Amino acid sequence: MITFKTHAALAAAALLLGACSSPVAPEFYAQQTPALDIEHYFNGTLDAHGMFQDRGGKVAKRFTVLMHGHWQGGTGTLDEDFRYADGSRQHRVWTLRKTAPGHYTGTAPDVVGEASVVVAGNAMRLSYVLMVPSDGKTYNLDFDDWLYLIDDRVMLNRAAMSKFGFSLGSLTVAFNRRGDEDGAP
Repeated sequence: MITFKTHAALAAAALLLGACSSPVAPEFYAQQTPALDIEHYFNGTLDAHGMFQDRGGKVAKRFTVLMHGHWQGGTGTLDEDFRYADGSRQHRVWTLRKTAPGHYTGTAPDVVGEASVVVAGNAMRLSYVLMVPSDGKTYNLDFDDWLYLIDDRVMLNRAAMSKFGFSLGSLTVAFNRRGDEDGAP
């Protein structure tokens, strides 16, 4: 006979196992189309619009990004200019290097060590630690970025921010690849 204690123990075990299970791997999206070629998509000019939501879901920051990308021989430079709704600005330059098919490393001045970049199907996952200034201090925050190619111009990004495994909030960003003089379609 199954008692209340047995039900409670089984439920607790299921919750623990679910919490310990790994998230979806990029390979899960390997058959999804359109296939993402980051050396093509991030080559030229892109506009992005985004927001940061705190862990309670409140929109704490809104921003736009003007990005210029250039690739040569498996190495890409992504030059990002951020403009926040409060008038502040930020600049970041990523360098991405292809290490194997669908695998890249990424560096930027405010990234601790190297970012891991994995591309499969229409998805891309970036995992990295970013130095984030706040109230006169700098905090090293873990970022888990997932980007999904919607069509040849639009990509959506959802990023989770955490520290010591605790959620701090999330970023939502929509990228739009321009069809301009940079050779974009």
